[in-house]
Amino acid sequence: MSRQLHLNTFINAVGHHEAAWRLPEAVPNWNLDIEHYKNLARIAERGTLDSIFFADIQGLISSPSRRPGEMLDPVVKLTALAEATERIGLIATASTTFDDPFNLARRFSSVDIVSGGRVGWNVVTSIAKEIGPNFGVTEFPTPEERYERADEFLDVVLKLWDSWEDDALVVDKASGVYADPSKVHRIDHDGKYYSVQGPALLPPTTQGRPIIVQAGSSGPGIAFAAKYAEAVFTAQGTIEEGRAFYADLKSQAAANGRNPEHVLILPGIVTVIGGTEAEAHAKARALDELIVLDHAHAQLADQTGVPVEDLDLDRPLPDHIRRPEEIVDGRSRYEITIEMARRENLTVRDLLIRLNGSRGHQKLIGTPEQIADVIETWFTTGASDGFNVMPATFPDGLEDFVDHVVPILRRRGLFRSAYEATTLRGHYGLPMPESVH
Repeated sequence: MSRQLHLNTFINAVGHHEAAWRLPEAVPNWNLDIEHYKNLARIAERGTLDSIFFADIQGLISSPSRRPGEMLDPVVKLTALAEATERIGLIATASTTFDDPFNLARRFSSVDIVSGGRVGWNVVTSIAKEIGPNFGVTEFPTPEERYERADEFLDVVLKLWDSWEDDALVVDKASGVYADPSKVHRIDHDGKYYSVQGPALLPPTTQGRPIIVQAGSSGPGIAFAAKYAEAVFTAQGTIEEGRAFYADLKSQAAANGRNPEHVLILPGIVTVIGGTEAEAHAKARALDELIVLDHAHAQLADQTGVPVEDLDLDRPLPDHIRRPEEIVDGRSRYEITIEMARRENLTVRDLLIRLNGSRGHQKLIGTPEQIADVIETWFTTGASDGFNVMPATFPDGLEDFVDHVVPILRRRGLFRSAYEATTLRGHYGLPMPESVH
């Protein structure tokens, strides 16, 4: 096949299952151990995955007693992993609500240069009520307002990344000229939210500039992705939902004058893999039995606006819950959660186990062949360009995927057997960005 899968792994130190850290073999403090992250990156690189991806939350959004959090700055982790790996892409999250365009542009360009052109920025606009006060924000803008700010933020960053022409560096010792000043441009941006003179401090990187990744699935999020994103991380529970999202986003990208093939759609899949189907389900049950429902129960009560005492664990969600339009942050994920609960007539207990075992993503439990079958079906029937692989446990879950699922995908002609490029842009098969100059 000329079209090839794209596979990232979303690293959450001990695993994407809520209770992964409680397994006997788990080391809870792996979230603070850079050697652990290096090991995971090397496993992923052994499988020739496109990239590794780190989320980021700039505040404690649940009790610190609940589970180990991703506390290290994700860009710092990328810097360490750039030295520990050679080819795999490196993607980190940063928020347009709580960052500064000039500093962010410099930070991500720096790591992109250090890594040889392997970096991507996952653009988010989150403003959870637990995060805003850390930055003096107590009035929460609507999703539409956040994306308006994000649009200008990204416009500034892209201008900065484009402020040095490709051949601005002269490096002529004889004449004493390092860079041609006529090819280094101020951006003089003066907008609603930002005033930035420029130019950037760094020239273009090996891949031109970092890849733009986006992870929002709301209406404004999809519109934003259609305008800017080169890869989209999303959560789709069924293949029908996946196909609808895929068609919508590709169509909107085309309407923005973009090549839809240059917008890669990569849904998340939480994997639990066993030598037999029974073994895989036994692993999943063992994890589910370790979930402390009190934490998740309180969080669901807060999200739905229903007191804990009225959320009977053994009954379906009550009718009187918050409408999606009342949700300030995470609206699209909330809609997916409620739709899943209603569609499958889940009890609150079932819903909590499902959410804390898969974080709202599709959960694949089975043999390597069964996992590969689902991946192939989604990929070949217009539901995805690949996947963001989210093993329930690390490092064994990632090893299972790399050592047992990836070889099947290779035999089927769906995935590379060796890296063919040195940059993340190359892995994704994306063209170099054109300079405005």
